[in-house]
Amino acid sequence: MRTLYLDAFSGISGDMFIGALLDLGIDQDAFINKLSNLNIKGYSIKVNKIAQSSIYGIDFDVILDHGQKDTGFVEHHHGHHHHHDARHLSEVNKIIDDSNLSDYVKSNAKQVFMYIATAEAKVHNLPINEVHFHEVGAIDSIVDIIGAFLALEMLEVDKVIASPLTDGSGFIHVAHGMMPVPVPAVMEMRVNANIPINQNLSIKTELITPTGMGIVKTIVSEFGSIPGNQNITKVGYGFGKRKTEQLNALRAVLFEKKN
Repeated sequence: MRTLYLDAFSGISGDMFIGALLDLGIDQDAFINKLSNLNIKGYSIKVNKIAQSSIYGIDFDVILDHGQKDTGFVEHHHGHHHHHDARHLSEVNKIIDDSNLSDYVKSNAKQVFMYIATAEAKVHNLPINEVHFHEVGAIDSIVDIIGAFLALEMLEVDKVIASPLTDGSGFIHVAHGMMPVPVPAVMEMRVNANIPINQNLSIKTELITPTGMGIVKTIVSEFGSIPGNQNITKVGYGFGKRKTEQLNALRAVLFEKKN
């Protein structure tokens, strides 16, 4: 019985999650190779072992061609027809369905996108089939979300538990202007979900991304402190991109239960 514990003292995002799982010892070449079963172009993967505050961990990055950086998740264009650079949920699902990935990876990835799209539809008062994922954000997010379940599958984890999550506070700048933290989509995903989240008032930025929240909603079966009665076999760290005054990482702890 393998249990994964997510110690989310600095929130969670897709790249932090993948970084932490890779740091637990997943074969990186095999992971990147399997990720290429997702038949989309326009990106490359960077995996670096780096130090933050003298703690070593993995920095996982999806680098988009032409140096574009993900600007956030969902855009809706009132009266504009920018459909060439946006993808709807149905198109994202088709990309996932058309990939040569396992049903486990596909169904879980589609569940995460469903959670995010449902929350964004509510926040922006749109029908779910009108929610757009930016071209740039779409590639980044598809890779992060598929990668998350690919990593979980490769780790052969039976159960995922997590600490209460921590988010920052204040406001962050997004495409629509200044948004409060937790960002609206993350706040919407909390509705009726019973996911414990503490706000760190000294950190003035977002620590929980919609992707991170969607992953948590899909895989975490319980929240609490680190299990005291099981043997820890490995610890890994995945770093976040935002600079904070403390270690900005997700700590992943692997347990083997003695049968």
